[in-house]
Amino acid sequence: MATLAKRKAKVVLGGHDGRITPRAGLHLVAKLNQLLGITTTIDCRAPSIKKRRRGLTLGGLMVSMAETMLAGGDFMCDLDNQRRDAAGLELRAVPDVPASTTFIAIAKRFDATLSAHVERANATLVKKAYALLPEQRRTELAQQRPTIDIDPTDTEVYGRRKRGSDYNYQGQRVYRPHPAVWAEPGWALAADFGSGRSDPRPQAAALLERAHAALPDGLLRPIVRADSGFFDHKLAESALSLGCDYAIAVKRTDAVWRSERKVPDDAWRRAKGMDAEVAECDYSPTGWPDGARVICRRVKVYACDLSADPRSRRRRTIDPEQLSLLRAGETAFAYAYSFIITNLDGDIVDIEAWFRLRARVEESIKDSKLGMAMRHMPSGYEAVNLTWMWVALLALNISSWLQALSGHDKANGRAHGKRLRRELICIAARVTHHARRTEIHTSWEDHLGAFGDAWRALDALLAAAGP
Repeated sequence: MATLAKRKAKVVLGGHDGRITPRAGLHLVAKLNQLLGITTTIDCRAPSIKKRRRGLTLGGLMVSMAETMLAGGDFMCDLDNQRRDAAGLELRAVPDVPASTTFIAIAKRFDATLSAHVERANATLVKKAYALLPEQRRTELAQQRPTIDIDPTDTEVYGRRKRGSDYNYQGQRVYRPHPAVWAEPGWALAADFGSGRSDPRPQAAALLERAHAALPDGLLRPIVRADSGFFDHKLAESALSLGCDYAIAVKRTDAVWRSERKVPDDAWRRAKGMDAEVAECDYSPTGWPDGARVICRRVKVYACDLSADPRSRRRRTIDPEQLSLLRAGETAFAYAYSFIITNLDGDIVDIEAWFRLRARVEESIKDSKLGMAMRHMPSGYEAVNLTWMWVALLALNISSWLQALSGHDKANGRAHGKRLRRELICIAARVTHHARRTEIHTSWEDHLGAFGDAWRALDALLAAAGP
C-alpha cells in the first residue's frame, strides 16, 4: 500500500514588518562618510545654495542622491521610492532623504561656482582616501607613475527641451561630460560639462591643472593620457609645465596618412597582447614641443569584417587608399591604424601596450553611466544635469573608496554596478533597537560574507581613527 505524500505547509502572506530594509548596505556608506567626512567636506565653505538654513545642505543633497544611485536608483523619482524605506533611512549617511521635487528645486541653482567647489571637495576626499588605504596598496600606487586619463563621453538625451545639449557627429543629441580620472585606482579627479558640439580642447589645459592638483602628494611624475578629442599641442605644453609627460591619440589627417605610407615594411614589430604590429613614423605636427614622437599601430581588417555603413568607426581608421582597394575587391585585406604622439622614452611596443590600458578607464566611465546613472541626464534644466554628473562621479568614487578601504576589491578586482549592489549595498536585514543601540540582523551568508567583512574592516578603521 503506497504511503501518502506528506502535505506541504500552506504558505500565506503575513503582515508587514516595518523593521525590514532591502538596503542595509547603505550603512557601509554611512561608515565611509564618517571615516572620510564626505558630507562635511563638501559643506565646508560651500557657497550658499538655499535661502533658508533648515533642511539639507549641499553635501547632504549630493550624498543622498549618490546613495540612491548606489542602491540602484537611476531617476530622481527613486528618491521618493527610497524615502518609504523607514527601517533603512536611519542606516543611511543622510537619513533625511529629500523628495525628488526638493532635489530638482535646489539643483536648479547649481552653477559653475558650485561645480568648482564640489570638484575641490572631491580632490580633498581623494587625498583623504589615499592616506587611509592599506599600506601595501598605497605603496603599489606610490611606486608606479600615476596616469591622468582625460576622456570625454557622450550621454544621449531625447527632446529639444534639454537645455545645453546639442548634436554630435553621429547625429545624436547629447551632453558631453569630460572627466579626468586617476587611472590606477579608477578615481575621478575633475570634470567639465559640455554639449555634443563643445570642443573639449580649449578647456583641456585648465582641466588637467585641476586634476593634477587633486593627486596626492609624494607620487612619481604623472603621465597624461588622452584620446584624439584632446589632440592639441597646448595640452602637451600644459602637461610639461606641470611636470608631467604625455601620450595623446592623433587625429587621422592627410599628413598622418602620408607619414604612415613611408614606414618601411621591415620597421613593423609585433605588438604585445594583440594580433597587431607597431612602428614609429616621422609625422611631426606643427607647434608641438621638441622631443615628440609618433607611434603607429596597425591591425588587419578583411572585407567581410567591414561594415557597409559609411559612418562606421572602423572605416575611418583605414588608409583611404587601402579602403578604396578593399571596397573594389582588389585586395583581400587592409590595415586599420591608430596613432599616438608622446614624449615618453622607451620601447615603442611597451608604450603602445601601456596606452591601450585606456580601456580600463573607459570601464570606469562606463560604470559611472551603467553602474550609477550618468547614462542619461534626467532633467530639461542644464544645471540639474550638471549636478547629476557630479553626483554620478561622486557615487563612482564612493564605490571605489568603499571597496578599497574595506578590502572588497582585493581578490576579484573592483565590483561594478550590479555586483556591488548584490554583495555590499542591497542587503536585506531586520533593524532592531536594544539597550540604546541599533542592531542589524542579516542572513548568515551576508553576515559571514563580503558584507560582514566590509562592515568589520570599516569598524576597525573607525576605531583606529579615534573619536
